[in-house]
Amino acid sequence: MRTPASFQAEVESPAAWLRVVIAVLLGTISSVAMWSMPVVLPAIEAEFTAARADASLPYTLAMLGFALGGVVMGRLSDRFGVVVPVVCGAFALSGGYVAAGLAPNLILFALIYGLIGFGASATFGPLVADTSQWFTRRRGIAVAIVSCGQYIAGTIWPPLLQHFIATQGWRATHIGIAVFCAVTMLPLVSALRRRAPTPATTADPFAAAAELGLSPNALLILLCVAGLACCVAMSMPQVHIVAYCSDLGYGVARGAEMLSLMLASGIVSRIAAGFIADRIGGVATLLISSSCKAWRSCSIFSSTAWRLST
Repeated sequence: MRTPASFQAEVESPAAWLRVVIAVLLGTISSVAMWSMPVVLPAIEAEFTAARADASLPYTLAMLGFALGGVVMGRLSDRFGVVVPVVCGAFALSGGYVAAGLAPNLILFALIYGLIGFGASATFGPLVADTSQWFTRRRGIAVAIVSCGQYIAGTIWPPLLQHFIATQGWRATHIGIAVFCAVTMLPLVSALRRRAPTPATTADPFAAAAELGLSPNALLILLCVAGLACCVAMSMPQVHIVAYCSDLGYGVARGAEMLSLMLASGIVSRIAAGFIADRIGGVATLLISSSCKAWRSCSIFSSTAWRLST
């Protein structure tokens, strides 16, 4: 157990911010798993002569793998620290992308994407949880920056992947991703071997739930429902925008650029939310962001209904 003075010297320190940088890099690299399928979707339809719904199955399994992996990797992180799950994730990503590049049919390709999603989960929940332990006063912005790894990946990866798919083919591109993940993630994770500082006195982790009049399990369930409702609304356009642009005649490259721009805007919103959370608290920030999303959804629904009626 560290003394209060040693704990304060470690949190908010340059070493803590360095971990944030490493975590963002790891998240950016591994989150290729979130955006490779939307870009490769038209090629998969052509390769396996599949309908759009069937060709979307790999992404569905990738997200299910990500959900399952979040629980498993979280348990590993709690028990062994953040290094073990990230190393496991790196091997799952590398092996999965090699297997995907060699897949002979759509069913096997989809199942392999479940493994890829499982591997990608190692650099989200575990890294966010680890980062939160290195900060007190600036915890909101630190966690927000780390979580931006997914959106930075969505900004960078789609145009790159589209270029290599167009010039080298989707199979070679998948194998190239596997090599890149292996040679970059494993060296980076070695910088995270130091365990998070432990305060001399441990605060009640369920205090926030008690203040809301909820049990910890009830609060967890509500957060899961909120996260699901939020992501359902944004996942459909993210997955299908590249293929849809191709259908409309704009080309796959333009679709990849639109996906990149969409995810770049997410970086701004997440960092802004982190700043706000540090000043007014997480619950108030969630209420503000949820209200904005509800207003946006109502506006889109009203606009669509008006257009259909006219």
